[in-house]
Amino acid sequence: MSTQTFNAFSAHSSSEFKIEKRCDWNIEEVRSLFNLPFNDLLFEAHNVHRENFNPNQIQMSMLLSIKTGGCPEDCGYCPQSAHHDTGVKAEKLMDVDDVLREASKAKQAGATRYCMGAAWRSPKDRDMDAVCAMISGVKDLGMETCVTLGMLNSEQAAKLANAGLDYYNHNIDTSPEYYGHIISTRTFENRLNTLSNVREAGINVCSGGIVGMGEGKNDRAGMLLALANLPEHPQSVPINMLVQVEGTPLDKVESLDPIEFVRTIAVARILMPKSMVRLSAGREEMSNELQSLCFFAGANSIFVGEKLLTTANPEVDADSDLFNKLGIEAMPL
Repeated sequence: MSTQTFNAFSAHSSSEFKIEKRCDWNIEEVRSLFNLPFNDLLFEAHNVHRENFNPNQIQMSMLLSIKTGGCPEDCGYCPQSAHHDTGVKAEKLMDVDDVLREASKAKQAGATRYCMGAAWRSPKDRDMDAVCAMISGVKDLGMETCVTLGMLNSEQAAKLANAGLDYYNHNIDTSPEYYGHIISTRTFENRLNTLSNVREAGINVCSGGIVGMGEGKNDRAGMLLALANLPEHPQSVPINMLVQVEGTPLDKVESLDPIEFVRTIAVARILMPKSMVRLSAGREEMSNELQSLCFFAGANSIFVGEKLLTTANPEVDADSDLFNKLGIEAMPL
């Protein structure tokens, strides 16, 4: 990018990107953002972040696997897939009372949003009543609710909405062009159809992706472009660093450069200025310095607790120590 082009972009961004949401980005614009000098990109992203959020607050979520293993999908990154030999055993759906006890502990630990994940291609109707009871129970505890259950039809989305669900997580994972390298058992269009059903039911969308799966910078740009050009920006955008798990096809893939990860966070913040950008999976392998750069670049949500669905997460004390050093506090509901 030439100095003249950057100066024109900088003037445009200073006056518009912070206050306007766009759903008409093109790939060249997104590539140009990724190609900015690192300090210039962070400057732009932080300004957008500061315009829309308190830069010293982080939203705390906690995640529980309510149904682990045995998923029929073949997602190349996932240890819960029945296609991969990872040692994760298929389990039944948890009892409602057990889930609510875990949710109560999460609230005591400082979480304001409780996320529940089930390793399904899509939920069966016989399981929907139990999931809805979990949602209602967590709401009664005074927490926001989020579930990820796989693909949803419109009737299932409406039922979750009636139960009071706040957020539905359904990641697009990667760019449309790279998607077939990662998953063959469902299409990118399947993902978009579920997101449409969720939006039409009036539920907030939580959708992001995973980086470090062997994709190129153009694919990271394409993933963020697809999210930013949805009819409405996802209210929550988790950006995951691949956690390599032995037995999955993506084990031993070349790790992503940490600076490129920060660039992805920064571009997500610029493209979706009013969305919560979650620094999600992979934090256990990130240094305090890398996480701090991500927070400066616009990440303002994390998962807390020692475990995500099946992979490790930093301990609560480690997060508290880092936040004390940075002067960061929990974002209130």
